[in-house]
Amino acid sequence: MTEPKRLTTNFGKPVGDDQNSQTAGSPGYTLLSDVHLHDKMSHFNRERIPERVVHAKGAGAHGYFEVTDDVTKYTCADFLSRIGKKTEVFARFSTVGGEKGSADAERDPRGFAVKFYTEEGNFDMTGNNTPVFFIRDAIKFPDFIHTQKRNPATNAKDPDMFWDFLSLTPESVHQVTILFSDRGTPRTYRNMNGYSGHALKWYTAKGDYFWVKLHFQTEQGVKNFTRDEAAAMISKDPDHATRDLFQSIKKGEFPSWRVYIQVMKPGDAATYRFDPFDMTKVLPHGDYPLIPVGRMVLNRNPENYFAEVEQSAFCPGNLVPGFALSPDKMLQARAVFYRDAHLHRLGPNYHLLPINAPRGGKMENYQRDGTMRIDGNLGGGPNYWPNSFGGPAPDSKAGEPDIDFSGTIGRKPYPKTEDDFVQPGNLFRKVMDDTAREHLVGNIVAHLGNAQQRIQLRQTALFYKADKEYGTRVAQGLKLELAQVERLAGMSQEERARQTT
Repeated sequence: MTEPKRLTTNFGKPVGDDQNSQTAGSPGYTLLSDVHLHDKMSHFNRERIPERVVHAKGAGAHGYFEVTDDVTKYTCADFLSRIGKKTEVFARFSTVGGEKGSADAERDPRGFAVKFYTEEGNFDMTGNNTPVFFIRDAIKFPDFIHTQKRNPATNAKDPDMFWDFLSLTPESVHQVTILFSDRGTPRTYRNMNGYSGHALKWYTAKGDYFWVKLHFQTEQGVKNFTRDEAAAMISKDPDHATRDLFQSIKKGEFPSWRVYIQVMKPGDAATYRFDPFDMTKVLPHGDYPLIPVGRMVLNRNPENYFAEVEQSAFCPGNLVPGFALSPDKMLQARAVFYRDAHLHRLGPNYHLLPINAPRGGKMENYQRDGTMRIDGNLGGGPNYWPNSFGGPAPDSKAGEPDIDFSGTIGRKPYPKTEDDFVQPGNLFRKVMDDTAREHLVGNIVAHLGNAQQRIQLRQTALFYKADKEYGTRVAQGLKLELAQVERLAGMSQEERARQTT
């Protein structure tokens, strides 16, 4: 017979009574000297760590990635070195704008992050369920996120804030079109695709390199809610996607995704018809077809949500030999500031937490001390470089190939272009069917209709620039004068802003 577990303090002292505080008299006065009470309550006061500013509500699971196709001509990354090789992964799915208590079925992009525990360190793929984003320069990100949160005066969601920013940021119209289609309300985390969005630099041992985008295609099939179905689910079960992921794995119904890449030769980037590092654009499959790489399977639930999901920390700067950053302005900033967010939320030694620590390769460096150093602090060896006491040394073979670059330093905007409207227009005309277009317009009208009319006009003009039918149907749904929409659509962004301020 197994001996029952014995309750102890944090330092192992057995606890005799966990139901009654020490008092003088009965009921009497509680004693300050009740160490167990103090230990229990002070820890309780500190149980919550800062929630993520974005991606606060999420669910995660463990699994593996298996190579199914040879891609060694594109990269020397060891975990992709041979067909059949498996790598342990941890994936986290999330909504983006909502707080931890928000509903899983809200209209929002979904985070799609995967941590690969490779033999050469951790590689983090930090993507979304959409292949594009609202902006292409990270300096706009705090402002954008503020508009998706709460009004600083009312502390309520504000359609004027939401649409004011988007209507003044034309590059957002592609992502807005995806978000307000039914893809903005995935049925479950298992029924959505994932995309890196950014192009990474993949390179070989010979020094050849390529620009590569990652695609994760669900093997469960893409399934979405309509607006009415999403509203019903929010009322019925705000945690439905979190529950679905856990229960499906518990039942042995392991979700899986096929992994593909798009590959662009380095010389193509300078001459391609738009900037391939612009995160508001997709690379058409006709130009850069999907190339199969492998398969991801999630087959194990977390044992403790806080330890494994809440404390997980993903960063686009976590790369392995064979992978590097590209000249994508958003990616370069994310590689720095994701790490800064983790330092704030989890502390300077967040990389030592079991869910974040490398597993295949040993950590060897000269970074010591700091709050919550939970290992042996790298022992008594030297804590500086260079040294002559056998400390770890840089490996020149780990460097990435150089790329040619020249230019002047300054705050440089993207060239003014109509490219922002081409892909959302094609999405509306060529990709969506009649039902999808009907749902898109209905979803936009239902949300945009809560904003001021001047903002409605400005935003509808952007839809009109993408596609005349698109803008016309939104204008009709909002009962706007089409002549005003057409007039605004013919103006420059600066003129449009002045006319509707």
